[in-house]
Amino acid sequence: MKHPIVIVGAGLSGLWAASLLTAEGIECKVLEARDRCGGRVLSTSVHNRPELGNFDLGPTWFWPQFESRITNLVKELNIDTFEQYAKGTILAERDQNVRPERMILPENAGGESVRIKGGVQTLIDSVTSTIPDEVVELETQVTAIRYDEKGAITIEADGADGQPRTLSASAVILALPPRIVAKQIEFSPSLPPNVINNLVSKPTWMAGQAKAIAIYDRPFWREAGLSGFATSWAGPLQEIHDASPETGSGALFGFFGMPAITRRQFGKDRVLAQVKDQLVRLFGPSAQEVETILYKDWSQDSLTAVEEDLDPLREFPIYGLPPEAEMWENKIVFAGTEADSQHGGGHLEGALLAAEKAVLRAKDITSRSV
Repeated sequence: MKHPIVIVGAGLSGLWAASLLTAEGIECKVLEARDRCGGRVLSTSVHNRPELGNFDLGPTWFWPQFESRITNLVKELNIDTFEQYAKGTILAERDQNVRPERMILPENAGGESVRIKGGVQTLIDSVTSTIPDEVVELETQVTAIRYDEKGAITIEADGADGQPRTLSASAVILALPPRIVAKQIEFSPSLPPNVINNLVSKPTWMAGQAKAIAIYDRPFWREAGLSGFATSWAGPLQEIHDASPETGSGALFGFFGMPAITRRQFGKDRVLAQVKDQLVRLFGPSAQEVETILYKDWSQDSLTAVEEDLDPLREFPIYGLPPEAEMWENKIVFAGTEADSQHGGGHLEGALLAAEKAVLRAKDITSRSV
């Protein structure tokens, strides 16, 4: 009996791998520990005010001029997009007690970034719709992967009901952050030390970060000729962007300069109070009229971050595939954005490319085992 290719993780990379396999009539199964699909993609709305729109607490945009795979996929799936708002003055704050500097961002300074209407969750939902419902199992956390002397692969997992279950596979695609693989899944036989060290050395993109999104009835800063883009050495946010939908409400989102340990010590309420104070300093009294501030601290998400991710990144990590584990005879394949060496580091493009390469390798594995 031929067993399915099992994909661990229902983020964009895992879902795209399942979609590709399904399109070729190859049986697969996706196991996801969360109660939702998307992984680090997380689009949410304001409680009791969904008309304000959906906002991304994970990845937000992509760059069509540099990232052809996601650009083409969005077109294939008939997903609507719009350009990131970037008109007007940018602000640079060096000290809380000094008015921020105003500068004009050169046209096309960083290339035009594009956002997805309804948030990146729209892309997740569209890819998921190409996969049969029974393929994806949520709230199923993989705890062990075993490979015996007869060449059989057995996956052990804790199911949604809390009961352990086992599943046989012809090959396994690990579409998870590398550190999560190394820290949370037992392998028998054990992965070689050089593979484990490689996985642990790759920081999970966004794992040490947090994102705050302040929601307003309208993008009032545009009326003052501001782009919504700001940088700050004073914090707590170090980089702020306009996160407004194409029409209607307004939103400003920011990445934190405040380390994960400090955020944990301060607690959510104190952190968000400082965020609001900073937005008022930068954008004026109208920033006080916030509808709500959405907040996601990825460092406190146990399915994203491990203890090592609490240390702030001091340089851009080197991503790509780990060394091959010869004793596993290539029965396991790595996907996920950190598995792509060119676009790794949280880019949706990298997640898609890594999935496509993983599918090719998994198909080769299964064809040789028939």
